[in-house]
Amino acid sequence: MIQIGGLGSVIIMPLLGTLSDAYGRKVMLTIPLTLAIIPLVVMSVKRSTEFFYVYYVLKSLTAMVTDGGVICLSLSYLADNVTEQKRISAFGILAGVFSAATVCGTLTARLLSTDRIFQVAAVAAFTAAVYMRIFLKDTTRKVDELEQPILKNVTDHRTTQVENASLKLSDLVKKVPLPKDIIRLLKSSLTLSLASFVAFFNSLAEAGIQAFLMYYLKARFQFGKDQFADIWLITYISATISSMVLMPTLARFIGEETMLCMGLFAGFLNMLLDSIAWAHWVPYASAFLGLFLFLATPSIRCIISKQVGPYEQGIAQGCLMAIASFANVISPLIYSPLSALFLSDGAPFNFPGFSILCVGLAWFIGFILSTMIKIHPYMSRARNEPCLLA
Repeated sequence: MIQIGGLGSVIIMPLLGTLSDAYGRKVMLTIPLTLAIIPLVVMSVKRSTEFFYVYYVLKSLTAMVTDGGVICLSLSYLADNVTEQKRISAFGILAGVFSAATVCGTLTARLLSTDRIFQVAAVAAFTAAVYMRIFLKDTTRKVDELEQPILKNVTDHRTTQVENASLKLSDLVKKVPLPKDIIRLLKSSLTLSLASFVAFFNSLAEAGIQAFLMYYLKARFQFGKDQFADIWLITYISATISSMVLMPTLARFIGEETMLCMGLFAGFLNMLLDSIAWAHWVPYASAFLGLFLFLATPSIRCIISKQVGPYEQGIAQGCLMAIASFANVISPLIYSPLSALFLSDGAPFNFPGFSILCVGLAWFIGFILSTMIKIHPYMSRARNEPCLLA
């Protein structure tokens, strides 16, 4: 399911971001929020083999839009409404909200019976969609007065009667970003290119650890699903505190590029400790490094957001989610065989945690690249540059 959704997201996310730049964030945000309801309703009706297969197919298809679509469009919406100086704090708080929702969902699932889990999830998804449609106000992008005359000729077709624009099939075809458009956007500045590579290695490591950490801990310390759930609970509680408290506090003193380095290096240390863990308590202790590890992703998103103009926020965040989706697809293909090899009796050398260390090396490569990032905000660059995706 992850592979199917990930492959689809590689194509869908840039398209969804581009359409949000043209038609507005609210109308496009309705799509993933609505699609997320459908599979949950199917499983809440009846938990049988036939309904499960229907759920599996629907979930695989809708995941192409829902898994990254809500985050992508939410970040673009924030970028429309928050100045560059406050954007890192806003992105951090949003990431904290997602982490807090994960914690609440995990705790709720433990309290509910199996029959009720999907019913409650369907109601929550429906409530989110209705709340968004009623209370969320669509935004008009605020463009600097010096920038407006330059971008106006290139973006008139995007700003004229956006509220009344209708989504037609011909429009969708025209709006599909070509690979050359995406490459041109990512190569528009050295900072953007470096941030894209950092995003890839960060997502590669995150997906790898989610794919086989449980198997490693089970083989190494005979952990069960309850111990594994406890570790993830500690991790996401740390992520919530990190994003909602630590990141806005640090933003007053250091930039997002420094927080990015801190987060990536914390990820490397986390995996290093897990790979050489000598006691049952070590994975629990290393999970608290999530306080710093989860500084990385919001920092990457903020850096990329500052490198593009107001009419490129959607496509930029969409490309970032596409990179993450691609990493999510290939990560298990790399790390799962490696993990199986070193946890078996036929390992080349006796180091069961070598595959975990390799995940940490992905974070370390990202850390090395992040030290080269120097932020040059979009508004400080030459104002004679036209819209990149015009």
